[in-house]
Amino acid sequence: MKKLLFLLLPLSIFAAKPDRAQVLQHMHAAKSYFQSVWPDVTKVIVSPDKTRPSNIWTRAVFYEGLIELYKLDPRASDLKYMEDWGEFHRWSLRNGLKTRNADDQACGQVYLDLFDLKADSARIKPIKENIDNMVATEKANDWSWIDCLQMSMPVYTRLGVRFKEDKYFTKMHDLYADTKAKLYNPQEHLWWRDKDFIPPYKEPNGTNCYWSRGNGWVFAALARTLDLMPANAPHRAEYVKDFQDLAAALLPLQRKDGFYNVSLTDESNFGGPELTGTSLFVYGMAWGIRSGLLPASKYQRSVDKGWKAIDSCVQPNGFLAYVQGTGKEPKDGQPVTKSSVPNFEDFGAGCYLLAGSEMLKSK
Repeated sequence: MKKLLFLLLPLSIFAAKPDRAQVLQHMHAAKSYFQSVWPDVTKVIVSPDKTRPSNIWTRAVFYEGLIELYKLDPRASDLKYMEDWGEFHRWSLRNGLKTRNADDQACGQVYLDLFDLKADSARIKPIKENIDNMVATEKANDWSWIDCLQMSMPVYTRLGVRFKEDKYFTKMHDLYADTKAKLYNPQEHLWWRDKDFIPPYKEPNGTNCYWSRGNGWVFAALARTLDLMPANAPHRAEYVKDFQDLAAALLPLQRKDGFYNVSLTDESNFGGPELTGTSLFVYGMAWGIRSGLLPASKYQRSVDKGWKAIDSCVQPNGFLAYVQGTGKEPKDGQPVTKSSVPNFEDFGAGCYLLAGSEMLKSK
């Protein structure tokens, strides 16, 4: 009988866990590579179409990953890198305190986490004033693309927790519900990136178009929201269900090599390895297992495969391979190859660091 029970146990239980020292080494390598390319935190980001300040969403995602690494393996140089960035921008947002653009608000997640390390009111006042402006209005249709959930939901969550005020959770849900009503497919439990991809739009193979990184943003947003929300916070149960449903929908879409295609349901549409979407799925699933919302017996093997895939993207100098550049659909930023350099190098590293942080916490 004991032998039979042993044979019935899921194989994932016996999968070798990633070595903690190697995970840290690779995370620091990816971080250090980016910092070597961008040693000046004040430097503007110049791309073919325009020049942007360094507190835009792409850079904010890098810092989201960096501060998670710092919490696990604190280094004074990393803290200085983050604090210098916030201080240069006076802890404010691109487009000012009146902006309603979630991409502008993403930096607030890091400002608020840095506030936890040093309770300097300068670090929290601008982002609080900005979100308070949003809370004071009835308008709730600002999040017209699903990336917004990752950029802004964790900001509302942090403010709701810090000030113990449900008004932040209520407004966050108003915004979330509007996006969900328009861009969520309750039958397939996946999200269209924006209105341009709602049927009749189809992928070349006839399936609905679900962009990997877009669904990754939703998955990460729900994880980062639920991670901090009190058990009795408004609408928590809905977020839990949506997180679990999305996880279940993602599970059969993973490639044999551990990656996810940029088009989740059509491997023929620019199929191939891609780091960012896969990293966000690893991050979310690993967090879900650690938090008790996802059973390890069902999801751990997927997490381990996904981590092995994205960890193989770390080159000897810390450069990350297979990062799709900014965009909104599978064709953007192509070709995505081992040596291709995305138009922004920061958010890919942030996604990888988020995934790595959860791999370390699950040890």
